Amino acid sequence: MLRFLTAGESHGKGLIVIIEGMPAGLPLSEDYLAVDLRRRQGGYGRGRRQKIEQDRAEIIAGVRHGLTLGSPIALSIQNRDWANWTEVMSVEPIAGDVEKVTRLRPGHADLAGAIKYDFDDVRPILERASARETAARVAVGGVCKRFLEEFGVTFHSHTVQIGAVDADVPAEIDWDAVEESPVRCADSASGERMVAAIDDARNAGDTLGGVVEGRVRNVPIGLGSHVHWDRKIDGRLAQALMSIHSVKGVEIGAGFAATRRTGSQVHDVILPREQWSDRPWARATNNAGGTEGGITDGQDIVVRVGLKPIATLPRSLPSADLRTGEEIPAHYERSDVCVVPAAGVIVEAMCAIVLAEAAAEKFGGDSMKETLRNWRAFVATTGPRDLREG
Repeated sequence: MLRFLTAGESHGKGLIVIIEGMPAGLPLSEDYLAVDLRRRQGGYGRGRRQKIEQDRAEIIAGVRHGLTLGSPIALSIQNRDWANWTEVMSVEPIAGDVEKVTRLRPGHADLAGAIKYDFDDVRPILERASARETAARVAVGGVCKRFLEEFGVTFHSHTVQIGAVDADVPAEIDWDAVEESPVRCADSASGERMVAAIDDARNAGDTLGGVVEGRVRNVPIGLGSHVHWDRKIDGRLAQALMSIHSVKGVEIGAGFAATRRTGSQVHDVILPREQWSDRPWARATNNAGGTEGGITDGQDIVVRVGLKPIATLPRSLPSADLRTGEEIPAHYERSDVCVVPAAGVIVEAMCAIVLAEAAAEKFGGDSMKETLRNWRAFVATTGPRDLREG
């Protein structure tokens, strides 16, 4: 079983990750993980925190001479901003009082978390509820991407909407251009309007949400299962994506648009083998988004997530005080204006985690040689029965 845990607070000493179940013999480096951590910190609309942090995951266990050992992998990401919070976030008791945060922010975990854990101070909740935790997930996703690269799987994401601005997505996306875009948009004209919308929100002391799309190519047929609800790959993807901070909706493939079409317009026709190119069982369309019956079908995984505007607003909303219940402006702490461009990187990471777990279940071995041998043996049986090898 492939699983992971993260620990750490937004302004604590750092973030810690433990990953268990990765086979031995997988090439892995800190430089590889640094690429997506750097991508996560980019994007127009990000706040000053990203200028303080220069995220890098230090591998402190589970890798020797560039190869995984099969034992748990431990990663550490330093919080550089910790230097400014040593008293507020001190592990040891301190002399005197630290100012408590009691002004509740609508849309955040403040109220529900403080009530659940019986705190008279929102600080312990907002520290862990912060999207800073996604840096740890992106590091885990980097390890999982490295694993899935061995099977030829690749990941991309792009912004399709920010606020009221929709992108005109081209049929063929230039992924290099997406990475160069300040809002990670494949449509440059819409990207410029998105930048302007973010500027308008910043000037108004407000925030913006939007929609990002993730695409995963060369996913093997057969990941997940139809036999139980919690093994369905689309359900697992949806849960993982919904767990990302600010995400309020998830679509796979055509998603809700499919509800407005007839079955003959929605379901992906299976082409005869003379129309296949590099892979068996090609389809005429991909409205299902790469899954059928809870199992990957060999098509690209296509997911979209909708993110609400960030809950921490410079122009504070009316709220109530945790101690008294009296009306008071919501608490404001340094934050972003729009995280949609960066969210695509987190979407890629969560997809990688789910698919790596499913691939480890399907092809699992204690070493990469064994795992890849199992995968190749399975691939040899996925064509038409009269063309199968062996």
